[in-house]
Amino acid sequence: MTEIDAKIDALVPAWLTLPDIAEQLGVEVTRVRQLVKEGQLIAVRRGENRALHVPAAFIDGDKVVKGLSGTLTLLRDDGFTVEEMLEWLFTPDPSLPGTPAQALSENRGTEVKRRAQALAV
Repeated sequence: MTEIDAKIDALVPAWLTLPDIAEQLGVEVTRVRQLVKEGQLIAVRRGENRALHVPAAFIDGDKVVKGLSGTLTLLRDDGFTVEEMLEWLFTPDPSLPGTPAQALSENRGTEVKRRAQALAV
């Protein structure tokens, strides 16, 4: 888990703490920590108490957004750091339109993964 800079913090519109996510998903906080450890979610330290936070856009009701895990794996395999992944996911892409994170939440994961794969070339 890394601490993020103000630029990345400003790109992400809303954040959730791990206990908030656990409540939404109906699981224990330890399960959310496991999702982070497994790379299915990314968490960063932010705020005055440096608590772990996950972008709210990564949670859809009572589940993790479909396609997020695979996209994070592609970005990680491309050598992206957590900060770079967040920047890429939350920076508007005119070819989508919107941000890759928005596209994932709108079930357009194939388009997002295609763009993530193209980054490796």
